[in-house]
Amino acid sequence: MQWLDYLQPLLQGAWVTVQLTVYSTILGGVFSFLFGIGKLSHNWLIKGFSIVYIEVFRGTSLLVQLFWLYFALPIAGDMIGINLRLPPVQAGVLALSLNIGAYGAEVVRGAIQAVSHNQYEAARALNFTPRQALWRVALPQAIPEMMPSFSNLAVQNLKDTALVSLISLSDLALRAEQLRNFYQDSTTIYTMILFMYFGMALVLSVLMRLLEVSVGRWRNVRR
Repeated sequence: MQWLDYLQPLLQGAWVTVQLTVYSTILGGVFSFLFGIGKLSHNWLIKGFSIVYIEVFRGTSLLVQLFWLYFALPIAGDMIGINLRLPPVQAGVLALSLNIGAYGAEVVRGAIQAVSHNQYEAARALNFTPRQALWRVALPQAIPEMMPSFSNLAVQNLKDTALVSLISLSDLALRAEQLRNFYQDSTTIYTMILFMYFGMALVLSVLMRLLEVSVGRWRNVRR
């Protein structure tokens, strides 16, 4: 059957997509906490930098960010005598991470600010420093509230990986386009990748839901 000829290259592309999703989601999570907490900082430099990062990456297109990192950044580096050329994988992961991190940072900030003011008053009464209050009081309560939004961002990140095909990274989208150009069978090929993306999104949603349940239990134990 013709679709069997498509399966192996599409699976190879799907594996690249999975790796991009995993790496960029994890790194994006790190950025989310760094800049989400940074936006709440009393240090004006940290707060200002965090706000600029969040607004720039939420206010511009992911496609433009990807092209800037892959095409424009090396040119800017050459102008100042620094090699800033990124391989396609690194450029793709970095662009996806920075983009999801900007949206996740607002999730982190909102969840931390939603913690009752009484909790901070109690921490202050126990002589907790602001840092101790954040890590031992606010975050244990805020993280479970972040998980549904993080799940949505992770699935969106999976779908956004299709853009890396535009910088010649052999992910699922690029493999599909190559097969379509060769076999001229758009219907079968794009139907296959439709179901493949859906399957990956379904698995990712289940994993994130399990993580959400696990974190919820952890919160209950702490209480």
